[in-house]
Amino acid sequence: MVRRRAGQAAEGPAWSRETLHDPHGRADKADRVRAMFNAIAPTYERVNALATFGRDGAWRRRAVTVAHVRPGEVVLDVACGTGDMIRAFARGLPAPAKIIGVDFAQGMLDSGDYAGITVPIELLRADALDLPLADETADVISCAFGVRNFQDLDAGLREMYRVARVGARVVILEFARPTNTVLRWWYERYCHTVLPWLGAWVARDAEGAYRYLPRSVETFECRSGMLRRLAAAGFADVRAQAMNLGGVVLYSGLKPEGRGSRCA
Repeated sequence: MVRRRAGQAAEGPAWSRETLHDPHGRADKADRVRAMFNAIAPTYERVNALATFGRDGAWRRRAVTVAHVRPGEVVLDVACGTGDMIRAFARGLPAPAKIIGVDFAQGMLDSGDYAGITVPIELLRADALDLPLADETADVISCAFGVRNFQDLDAGLREMYRVARVGARVVILEFARPTNTVLRWWYERYCHTVLPWLGAWVARDAEGAYRYLPRSVETFECRSGMLRRLAAAGFADVRAQAMNLGGVVLYSGLKPEGRGSRCA
């Protein structure tokens, strides 16, 4: 069962050489990101599979394992996109009682395929910085390759904390620059040459989406910085696990007992 909350997607300009100079510092970053994802939504999963050589599914399955879902729990997937992470949780054992997916790009929500999924799914069109959910709603909160796109990273993490129940686990997948010099050189050459070509070929990308990706990774928070931000939002036992030769990081943490919700 899938329930959608209707909303009109806003239009935004394409990413350009000028705006990519400091993508995270743009006051209109959210509008640009929304327009970008609405444009590439139909081919989003296909490009992901090709660009990662099919490894993206394994990273999501690892995140599901680390989340330790228990029977009867509610999972919230923030920046759910076309539902890759939702399907990974729904196919896990044990499956959650319910999965809530939130994304602010209507095109991405409309492109999700949940055929054969028996777990109840609720899809909401909303910004991660202002989740339309009550305090302490979810037992597991996930975000796969989405926090990098938040207009305000700290505000988004605080919202995750607010809607997490005591004992809830948070799992966040995000791209990163490998720490090894040789691997970083190869990674950056691939991201700046092959990825834009792949986006142009498969997605007919006219929004600069696949040039935004490497630039947004290069200018995003480092691993230690992400751990500090998660702890500052209130999460405890925060950890970072490197995957894909350091090109992907799985962050995790939990909402400890004795702490209530925090306002954003």
